[in-house]
Amino acid sequence: MEVKTSLLDNMIGVGDMVLLEPLSEDSFIENLRNRFDHNEIYTYIGSVVISMNPYRSLPIYTPDKVEEYRNRNFYELSPHIYALADEAYRSLRDQDKDQCILITGESGAGKTEASKLVMSYVAAVCGKGQEVNKVKEQLLQSNPVLEAFGNAKTVRNDNSSRFGKYMDIEFDFKGDPLGGVISNYLLEKSRVVKQPRGERNFHVFYQLLSGASDDTLKKLKLDRDFSKYNYLSLDSASVNGLDDAANFRTVRNAMQIVGFMEDEVQSVLELVAAVLKLGNIEFKPESRCNGTDESRIKDKNDLKEMCELLGIEQSVLERAFSYRTVEAKLEKVSTTLNVAQAYYARDALAKNLYSRLFSWLVTRINESIKAQAKTRHKVMGVLDIYGFEIFEDNSFEQFIINYCNEKLQQIFIELTLREEQEEYVREGIEWTNIEYFNNAIICDLIENNQNGILAMLDEECLRPGTVTDETFLDKLNTICADHQHFESRLSKNSKFLNDHSLPHSCFRIQHYAGKVLYRAEGFVDKNNDLLYRDLSQAMYKATHSLIKQLFPEGNPAKVNLKRPPTAGFQFKASVGTLMRNLQTKNPNYIRCIKPNDKKASHIFTESLVCHQVRYLGLMENVRVRRAGYAFRQAYEPCLERYKMLCKRTWPHWRGPAREGVEVLMADLQVPTDEFSYGRSKIFIRNPRTLFFLEERRRQCLQDLATLIQKIYRGWKCRSQFLLLKKSQIVVAAWYRRYAQQKKYQKIKSATTVVQSYTRGWQARKLLRELKYQKRCEEAVTTIAAYWHGTQVRREYRKFFRANAGKKIYDFTIQRIMQKYFLGLKSSMPPMSPIDKNWPARPYLFLDGVHKELRRIFHLWRCKKYRSQFTEEKKAVYEEKLEASEIFKDKKALYPSSVNQPFKGDYLEISKNPKYQKLNSAVDEKVLLADVVNKINRANGKGTARIFLLTKKSVVLADQKTGQVKASVPLPDLASVSVSTQSDGFFALRLKEGSASAIKGDFLLSSEHLIEIITKLHRTGATAADREQLNIDISDEFLVQFKQDKVCVKFIQGAPKNGNSVSCKRKNNRLLEVSVPTTA
Repeated sequence: MEVKTSLLDNMIGVGDMVLLEPLSEDSFIENLRNRFDHNEIYTYIGSVVISMNPYRSLPIYTPDKVEEYRNRNFYELSPHIYALADEAYRSLRDQDKDQCILITGESGAGKTEASKLVMSYVAAVCGKGQEVNKVKEQLLQSNPVLEAFGNAKTVRNDNSSRFGKYMDIEFDFKGDPLGGVISNYLLEKSRVVKQPRGERNFHVFYQLLSGASDDTLKKLKLDRDFSKYNYLSLDSASVNGLDDAANFRTVRNAMQIVGFMEDEVQSVLELVAAVLKLGNIEFKPESRCNGTDESRIKDKNDLKEMCELLGIEQSVLERAFSYRTVEAKLEKVSTTLNVAQAYYARDALAKNLYSRLFSWLVTRINESIKAQAKTRHKVMGVLDIYGFEIFEDNSFEQFIINYCNEKLQQIFIELTLREEQEEYVREGIEWTNIEYFNNAIICDLIENNQNGILAMLDEECLRPGTVTDETFLDKLNTICADHQHFESRLSKNSKFLNDHSLPHSCFRIQHYAGKVLYRAEGFVDKNNDLLYRDLSQAMYKATHSLIKQLFPEGNPAKVNLKRPPTAGFQFKASVGTLMRNLQTKNPNYIRCIKPNDKKASHIFTESLVCHQVRYLGLMENVRVRRAGYAFRQAYEPCLERYKMLCKRTWPHWRGPAREGVEVLMADLQVPTDEFSYGRSKIFIRNPRTLFFLEERRRQCLQDLATLIQKIYRGWKCRSQFLLLKKSQIVVAAWYRRYAQQKKYQKIKSATTVVQSYTRGWQARKLLRELKYQKRCEEAVTTIAAYWHGTQVRREYRKFFRANAGKKIYDFTIQRIMQKYFLGLKSSMPPMSPIDKNWPARPYLFLDGVHKELRRIFHLWRCKKYRSQFTEEKKAVYEEKLEASEIFKDKKALYPSSVNQPFKGDYLEISKNPKYQKLNSAVDEKVLLADVVNKINRANGKGTARIFLLTKKSVVLADQKTGQVKASVPLPDLASVSVSTQSDGFFALRLKEGSASAIKGDFLLSSEHLIEIITKLHRTGATAADREQLNIDISDEFLVQFKQDKVCVKFIQGAPKNGNSVSCKRKNNRLLEVSVPTTA
């Protein structure tokens, strides 16, 4: 059986007030309280939704909730605003009926939030697509813009709408939104110049000062300090829960999404700034010579900044605040304005400027969101307008608002009755006339064209002569004195002439929601809503892009002397248009109620709620709905819900649903006058009948639940028994299997033991046999061995004396050699090649072997030592080896050079900046760089020279300047001569006929003689293109100096003057070098 939810299931209180029994105001309020305490903020009156403001967030607006209410019957689920929105949307989409949703209630009741929820639900359930999503986003983002400019913080609501809004959302045939049109009604522009205590001006002023950047404020000539602006109240400048800076960014983003251009946004902000500047203009009185009073502006700085923002000449606007020009036919009369009139003109300009800016915003939004297609559209209207207002001090604004609510109540009653009548006719139910209070008489009292209050107010405003609020009240007392819904001190309906609750300056109207006392003061001025023509013309002269559009009447070329329509006339015309628009659509109502004045959750003030219930006419609404039939339901869901009450319809009815309902009602013996059968629905007259059905259904459900429990328990017990039986069989099977396995394991174990004993006996028997056989074989082998030994010894004895000595000698020698090698192994010398230790030979006959092993070991460890050398180290040792081959035992200087490493570049010529020039002059790699002494043949003294050796040449350069003195290619060297002594003299002898031999040979002296001669010899030896350099070692040799040959002779002698070696010229042919005697 399919179980369907219903409004009546799990109901807290009564979900539909039509079903409330008994019906009274107290029971009505108590039902609202009960549901409110359980977070049920929505309640129905038929198809009307009552919404209680919870003043907190509830988890009932999630995407899951949207899906839950989507495409569901209105009464199928618990009351919710989504149910009404879905019903309206489906009627528009599927039945092609234009819809309107009327949201009413007093300030703070949640009207604006309700309209947002309706629009967000429709946006969520309609079609998708890039263009559709763009339209939906623009429609939703129009709300933040209008809220910023049209909402304000009041004592009753932190986000109170101070204007009425009606939005027509247009859809195509598929139900996708195409666009919309917004109409606004009666902006509370007086709030711009004055706010009641505890309230704020419109949000946009605070948002601009809090959220705009410093650069933007500088351009607008504004300061963030609220206290610097007279039009902004300071006692409520900041509101808990409102982030003005964040909201300003939201508004800027919303304006961009809606389609505002950047220059348009800037223009709007400039006008907002101009209103703030306008409020700071103050006047001082001055007396003229003719005795009349006039006014002058105190500080012109704010006026100057405002004129700069709007592009107006300062003198033009200053004159408009000081003078007023009245035109009558061809005459113009200019009069001065006193201080009070100047302040009135200033405030009037501020109110008109802001009001017209708001109207322009609405028009501009409409241009962006209007439908582009020209085909016929389906329309859903959403009306968010003020509720009925009864304050301690009620003025013209409350009068106009309450007039609008009277018209809405009138159309509500008419459309509700018409909807009831149409349903009765459609279902074939006889229509009975319903008695109800018709408030047309109250509407006629206000809007009658001849003697209505608005008509008389316009007549007073237009007639010549002195017009005051007192003259207007006198006219009301004259014309409306006999009206049963009008009261004043002078009217016939006043019960007591001395009634102090009805002052002389007031009148009282009996509205449908109760009596309201209006103070006549200000009616005439607020209805006139005059803006001096001088100010309009001054505004029209502005160069600002928006001002000319907002003040078209200021055009001098189109001067209209006709008086502009009054505020009351305009509002009456707007309300008439709105009513005609609503009458063409199917209405859906949302009545918003606020539970307390503290804006706090969980608080229900009974008196406040009762007051709202009265002026919203909710009790009247319930009575109208209950005048005919209180409840109706289609046959199918009715039969599905109550079929268990009759045995013939339970559990399944096979025939038509209507026949099943007839059988059901007949079986229950419900009186026939308590219900009627329509074509598709059953109509129940009294809620008691419905509750009787619900009570019977509840009892039956309890019986069915008991039956289901009994059947379920029986099924559960049987299932448990079958499960236990199956489990017992499984357990028994497993146990038998286990027992057989244990028995098998015992038999197997016993068999294994028997088998092991048998195999052991067989093995032992075989082992005994094998042992016996082995002993026999061993005995035979032993006997054979002894026998063969005996035979061999017999044979050996014959040849022993002839061969035994040689074998013993060989064995002894072999044993000695073995002992020698083992001893040598344990006493090996270190691996150092210079270590000359070697173990002594133990026997003389091993002398040759001993020496050869020493030589082999030395060669081997030298090889191991050499293998550890790097290439650089190897080259050094090769040079040392070559020096040894050249000079060992030939030159006395050689032993002292052995332990000195060959460094090569002693001057670090490549790194030393002193020799940078010399280094660049030598193209090849320098193998050796050192300072040598060049011996002078004339006196034998030495001159310091830089000696450079490369692979191709020998270079001599000046030590100080680095200048090259001589460069000798190596092929030009014939030989090198040195002595055998410990001196450092050497002669470079050049080949005769070579280019370098012109100046003769070189006689040089160096501390690094051995290294220089070795490197010269190696360089010549490695070159393949020249002969090896000869090294002549002798104590006397010839040196060619230019054309002469000089003999250089080395002798041993004592040192002189502290010099170790001295050179002295003996004659032209002899140089004698004295070398100290070595010890």
